[in-house]
Amino acid sequence: MSAENYYSILPKSNIPSGQSNAAQHAINRVDYNTRLDIMSQSSNVRHTGIVCTIGPTSREVDFLVKMLEAGMNIARMNFSHGTHKYHAETIANCRPEVRTGILEGDDGRKEVTLQTGNKIIITTDDSKMDKCTADLLYVDYKNIGKVVEPGKKMYIDDGLISVVVEEVKSDHIVGKIENGGALGSKKGCNLPGTTTDLPAVSDKDKEDLRFGVEHNVDMVFASFIRDASGVNSIREVLGKEGEEIKIISKIENQEGCNNIDEIIGAGDGIMVARGDMGIEIPPEKVFIAQKQIIAKCNKAGKPVICATQMLESMTKKPRPTRAEGSDVANAILDGADCVMLSGETAKGDYPLECVRTMSSIAKEAESVVWNQRFFEQLMASESKTLHDCTETTSVSAVHASYLIRASAIIIITTSGFTANHASKYRPVCPIIAITRDAAVARKLHLYRGVIPIYYALERWRQGTGSSNCNIDTRLLP
Repeated sequence: MSAENYYSILPKSNIPSGQSNAAQHAINRVDYNTRLDIMSQSSNVRHTGIVCTIGPTSREVDFLVKMLEAGMNIARMNFSHGTHKYHAETIANCRPEVRTGILEGDDGRKEVTLQTGNKIIITTDDSKMDKCTADLLYVDYKNIGKVVEPGKKMYIDDGLISVVVEEVKSDHIVGKIENGGALGSKKGCNLPGTTTDLPAVSDKDKEDLRFGVEHNVDMVFASFIRDASGVNSIREVLGKEGEEIKIISKIENQEGCNNIDEIIGAGDGIMVARGDMGIEIPPEKVFIAQKQIIAKCNKAGKPVICATQMLESMTKKPRPTRAEGSDVANAILDGADCVMLSGETAKGDYPLECVRTMSSIAKEAESVVWNQRFFEQLMASESKTLHDCTETTSVSAVHASYLIRASAIIIITTSGFTANHASKYRPVCPIIAITRDAAVARKLHLYRGVIPIYYALERWRQGTGSSNCNIDTRLLP
């Protein structure tokens, strides 16, 4: 019997409450969707991780606790902003690209308005690094004057602002603001259609990575990864002391999309960074890249994060747009392990509401995912693949969870490897991963459906306690 036929005999059950009728009686995806019930209750257990960017709005201890209670799983710090001292304080409380400088007199939230049609000077003079105005911007890419040409465009802050290059001088560029808007400090710049000579890892990146090693960070989100060599360069800088730090590669341009297979193989996970991607490739192609990258990560068993502008309007408003709600849900339906909030929680007015809203949307989206069909199709695609013992055990556990309608899969893990494999096959029930390693427990938040538990009690010792107690505690290595 083929793998596809074998797994099609699994009982159509154990779907999240409210949508079981759709799965029990549906014969295909169209039929399944027609049977969905908008009045159904979602599960009270969320499987999708929420990554929150921490900034001035959200870095204090009490507020971080509230963020965790609201649903935050992973706290992200953006090293394009803030000093090492600043980020060390944030850690205590709870790569290469072109960027603008700091606005003159910036207190962390200042903005200036760039007017459409106005001229603007873009300089690489370091003396202007913290003196940016509406008429003069510093950028940190020293060779920008060697690679851009008149007529080329520069996009700033995820493409919200665009400048057309008119004159190229030895130490500055004169441009015309094509699309203006409010601009803050240290914003990203894109030069689509221009070949740059940016290194895989800049000197500042090396400093930031070493800082991460010193402060025992769990993962790094590496910007503009173009191929496997970029991942390998980061791993080399992390060295022996940082070998356990996970490298999540941000895919932000055409080259990264073209080399996605080797990047997935070299790293520990992927972030679909749609902001810069939507500038570097046609915006109407971004959703295709998102679906392709997520599917490739699902098949490879690597975690994938969907990011950028997911609840952007909630930076200033307490409720999301309908399109944003659908965007978050569709990322989860595509198969993302985590969804991410950026400015919404770093500098927005409603960070807690953002986390709660994203959590609610995630649970509703998860309730309509046809997990069992995903499991069947993934197994069919791997019908000729040889699995090792760990993966075979994980597949068997997920298979059994469907057969017996399990409430949970409990895994005792030292490295998190087994829980990772179980997550790949997307059981409907949560995966409770128990580990004695606190760092492993934190990193397991990357994987969809995994609820990590850090078990800190003493190891079992022969001849102590009652027989039942000994048996119970001996389960843990």
